[in-house]
Amino acid sequence: MSETAQPKRGKGFIRVRNEVCKGCSYCIDFCPPRCIEFSREFNRKGYHYPVLARPEDCTGCDLCGLYCPDFAIFGVRFKDLEKRRQEAAALLAAAQA
Repeated sequence: MSETAQPKRGKGFIRVRNEVCKGCSYCIDFCPPRCIEFSREFNRKGYHYPVLARPEDCTGCDLCGLYCPDFAIFGVRFKDLEKRRQEAAALLAAAQA
């Protein structure tokens, strides 16, 4: 193995609204790559909220968001994010023209 090998990069990431989370663990239970875990900290409601423990394994599939009853978490794929950025830039350029 080469010493200059790049670390593995995930295909996506998650965003968590910590203060909305009630710690039900659905996002953790249904995460296919098992990259989400509970944090050690508590939110204001007294619940542990999820964190991306292994970002290199995240696919951004958004199953965590689909199962969350409080819409406290969602996943995003990097390729989808880049596509949205390009669309927004095109709209901005068209509006300024």
